[in-house]
Amino acid sequence: MKHWIDLLSEFKKNQQPVALITVTKCLGSTPCVVGSRMIITSDKVLHGTIGGGKLEFLATEEAITALRENRIIESSYTLGPEFEQCCGGKVEFIIEPMNQLPELYLFGAGHIGCEVAKILVDTPFKVKLIDTRKDWFKHLKLDESIHCCEVNTDDFKTLRDAVKWGKNCYVLVMTPDHSIDFDIIAMSLQNETKFLGLIGSKTKRVRFNNMLIKDMNIKEGMSNVVCPIGLQVGGDTPKEIAIDIAAQLLKVLYEQ
Repeated sequence: MKHWIDLLSEFKKNQQPVALITVTKCLGSTPCVVGSRMIITSDKVLHGTIGGGKLEFLATEEAITALRENRIIESSYTLGPEFEQCCGGKVEFIIEPMNQLPELYLFGAGHIGCEVAKILVDTPFKVKLIDTRKDWFKHLKLDESIHCCEVNTDDFKTLRDAVKWGKNCYVLVMTPDHSIDFDIIAMSLQNETKFLGLIGSKTKRVRFNNMLIKDMNIKEGMSNVVCPIGLQVGGDTPKEIAIDIAAQLLKVLYEQ
């Protein structure tokens, strides 16, 4: 069997979410030792063991919860009769979800978009900055951790494929073209996101809401879109607006 570190490295390379269970304390007679580890995939494939039996079954269920909610879980069990084990000891462990960092897909590499990307460097967010303007990124100076992507609006599939949709997906829409903004919002509403935000006024929100309902038959309209974006703390320079938006993203991330 491969070492757990090698396994985690493979899962990370493939961007496959897994949960790592580590036994942190053993009291009395237990079927495992401190440092025992087990890796669980989202479809409940187990690698390693923390002792088997009902303990391992319950730990696996908690691991799936940790993956679904993307949060660390600390747990403990006393191995009495209800576990169909006569050990009588106590096991404590921590469950850590892996490979589920929040991913921000930021459409529009203008002044505010670039500032948002820069501010989120060294935070949990993986940032992908997307723009439809040809050769737009050639003269931009951005941190190497920011992934830049030029897409072609003539092929709408390139917009959709630029995003890895799902529960860790955050989308910000701030292109210079309102028609492109609308297309991206409509597309995003038909896919899974954790956060979907649109830069613009309340008037823009109302206009898009009517278009989504009447033209796209999206009954909920803009009800699942944050617009205007940001915490509205004040300031009107690109950097101040970007700070406002970045703070909102972090607030959503840490309040989950």
